[in-house]
Amino acid sequence: MIVYFSGTGNSRYCAEFLARHLEDQCIDAFHFIRDGIAAEFISGKPWVFVSPTYAWQLPRIFADFIRSGNFDGSDDAYFVMTCGSSIGGAGAYNKALCEEKGLRYRGTMPVVMPENYVAMFAVPQEEEAKRIVHAGQRALKKAARCIAGEEDIPTKAAGIGGKLMSGIVNGLFYPLFVKDKAFRVSDGCISCGKCVEGCIMNNIHLVEGKPVWKGNCTHCMACICDCPTAAIEYGRASVGKPRYHCPEVEE
Repeated sequence: MIVYFSGTGNSRYCAEFLARHLEDQCIDAFHFIRDGIAAEFISGKPWVFVSPTYAWQLPRIFADFIRSGNFDGSDDAYFVMTCGSSIGGAGAYNKALCEEKGLRYRGTMPVVMPENYVAMFAVPQEEEAKRIVHAGQRALKKAARCIAGEEDIPTKAAGIGGKLMSGIVNGLFYPLFVKDKAFRVSDGCISCGKCVEGCIMNNIHLVEGKPVWKGNCTHCMACICDCPTAAIEYGRASVGKPRYHCPEVEE
């Protein structure tokens, strides 16, 4: 069974791609996380957890979702993590999570996808994003072969830099950068409420038709990227940048 969390679609794309190649079920963790529902799943096939990389680890909300859930049936667990360039030493943390859950860790596949963190980094234009998505299929096919063959995903040991990024830097990233005070909305807002509906943290509500952030953000970028009128900005960091939406999986 493939279980995924996705903010702007990269990890959804990867999960659906794997589901088609493996002829497996694909489940979105969104409502489980948003509504505080513990997962109760049974699968005869290996578990495949798909998510973005947040500061060179699994997003904390997704790791907590796995930690609090019951994943019965198969004992094997694979991870697929989308990233802009690297997952650092995330594999070691995924292995530790599996040990905590009584699952057998079978490896982590990094998949480079278009950058979507408009609060900090440059975001590719549409054609460049399509090229990156297409190139990422190579890693996905490799992951699918390993999973189908019940083989470990071959991974390289993280160097000192990777360990630091997933360790010390990750620990500092959340308290220093993952905040919602910089979000603002322009007069282009049409009060559609899409940002409210798409917030996995239940962190946005409308006041006089305009979104207000309540201080419990995970920086998934769903609100800013899903706004149909591009009325949401993150300070000046997002000004002029494309709003990223991953394409649907091709038939």
